[in-house]
Amino acid sequence: MTQVTDHGGGVWSIKVPIPANPLGHTLVHLLDTARGPVLIDTGWDDPASWEALTAGLASLGVPVADVHGVVITHYHPDHHGLSGRVREASGAWIAMHPADIELVRRTRTVESSHWLGFLTEQLTRSGAPEEHTAPLRDALTADVERVIPGLRAALPDREIAPGELLDLPGRRLRAIWTPGHTPGHVCLHLEEEHPALLPGRGRLFSGDHLLPGISPHIGLYEDPDDPVPADPLGDYLGSLERVGGLSVSEVLPAHQHPFTGAAKRARELLDHHRRRLAEVLALLAEPMTPWGIAERMEWNRPWALIPRSSRNIAVSEAEAHLRRLVTTGRARTLPGSPTRYAAV
Repeated sequence: MTQVTDHGGGVWSIKVPIPANPLGHTLVHLLDTARGPVLIDTGWDDPASWEALTAGLASLGVPVADVHGVVITHYHPDHHGLSGRVREASGAWIAMHPADIELVRRTRTVESSHWLGFLTEQLTRSGAPEEHTAPLRDALTADVERVIPGLRAALPDREIAPGELLDLPGRRLRAIWTPGHTPGHVCLHLEEEHPALLPGRGRLFSGDHLLPGISPHIGLYEDPDDPVPADPLGDYLGSLERVGGLSVSEVLPAHQHPFTGAAKRARELLDHHRRRLAEVLALLAEPMTPWGIAERMEWNRPWALIPRSSRNIAVSEAEAHLRRLVTTGRARTLPGSPTRYAAV
């Protein structure tokens, strides 16, 4: 049954399922404006997800054809996946930060096999064993769209500028650039007081940047041709500091549930990553690859029970922490392949 929640003040959320994913659903938010309804994120491109989204809109008296615009917090397929279908049905514009638009553009303009090849290369450099990378090499000749969802996602037609007050008549929705989870992730600050809420500076649509019970994944999304290593964890920690200082009344995330205490949650996540950095640094008592570090880090289950695809995510998370240690002068990269890191 479609689940729709009225958050008051012309804001609703619709639970849109994510197939075969422990997160369960994406909370797609609907914002009423003087020019018509605007969606914040859209959900995964799947028939059941589309049905849930359109049924949720219909329960609010909103045909999908009436959607005026779509604001995307970041390019991941559980957020951006249905944007193209919404645009086809309504003519709505799609807005996204330029850094994530570039990721969408890149995946649309190169051969699909290039991305699997790049992922295989990354994992090999990280120290992944042959038995882990072999299926990826085999998939280079398989149905790549099935392996990497969202390779042909809709290209947004509007750019979101950091600090911009979006052009939504009757509303004050400001973009806050919060890189880390992806390079172009944005939170959206609804700078309007709501009488039912505690005092504060409005509400925050936080996407995946700030979640009540999950530490968002910090991975690597760099251009294969870019020689400068990214530091996504450094970006994320800086973004947490900015969002923690907004003093919002309520956070409306894209997963789990709304919550208060944004500054407290930001501090918890900052502390979490400080502990993780200390954990990784302690493991560097001897030189180690990102794969070796990931095998030894503490996760929500033993390494042997982590599925193959989740191991890829864990290794990129480990490398994000290793790069932060290098950036802050506590570790260094050793020459050779696979890549190894050592404490300074």
